[in-house]
Amino acid sequence: MSHQDLALRSSHAPNGLALVAQAFRRAAASQLHPRMIAALFLPFIIAFLGAVVLLWFFWTPLTGWLDSEASSWGMFNTLDGWLVAVGLFSLKLWLVPLMAAGLLLPMAGIVGLGIAAIFVMPIVLHHLEKRNYAGLSRQGQNATALGTWNAIWVGVLFCLGWFFTMPLWLIPPMALVLPVFWWAFALNRMLRVDAMIEHASPAERRLLWRRHNRQLWLLAACLAVINLIPLFWLVMPVFSALVYAHFCLDAIGRLRAETVIDL
Repeated sequence: MSHQDLALRSSHAPNGLALVAQAFRRAAASQLHPRMIAALFLPFIIAFLGAVVLLWFFWTPLTGWLDSEASSWGMFNTLDGWLVAVGLFSLKLWLVPLMAAGLLLPMAGIVGLGIAAIFVMPIVLHHLEKRNYAGLSRQGQNATALGTWNAIWVGVLFCLGWFFTMPLWLIPPMALVLPVFWWAFALNRMLRVDAMIEHASPAERRLLWRRHNRQLWLLAACLAVINLIPLFWLVMPVFSALVYAHFCLDAIGRLRAETVIDL
């Protein structure tokens, strides 16, 4: 292939925002495949069971602790007393359960995302490898161990960050900004690793993460916004894996195609 041929090919290749849009289009098409539809149930079932367990064991102690903590918030109690006095409602009666649900349900969600990253992503990669990226060699090492460790530390940091920034939700518009930020962080830090570790070498991963850092964060931000819509919760773990897998596998293929040998 000559330099002129490579330049012509590169001029027609998508880049920037086009790569992000391409990943979403391909993921939507792949999600309709029966195998990917079947893959939806594993992370959903895990997340559902996790939510049941968390609510069963931690709801009462957590709401009790939040109720006792809320009693020391002077301005909160003043406002709550005023609302009760004028015959409206008790702010504490509504806020404490909402805060408890806001803590426990995201923890169940991050468990579902971790399951998707560790166990569903290999299924996604194998499916796409045969249908869309045939011939893309696997050069990764210790994929399972790296993916598991990455999912653990990202999940722990997500839970801690979510917990300690919840008081900021009372400051508009942080109740919208912070959930999007933390889910974008979890999606990007978890899925960009699992989408590459089986196919890309360590050197390729470092190069591609630097080259496509903005696009990877944009993927995560878009997915985090979609994640705010309850109707999409069922498909989000697998669909997110598909988006990142399409983007990363395509990026690996284009990186390896950059080597030019003039005949």
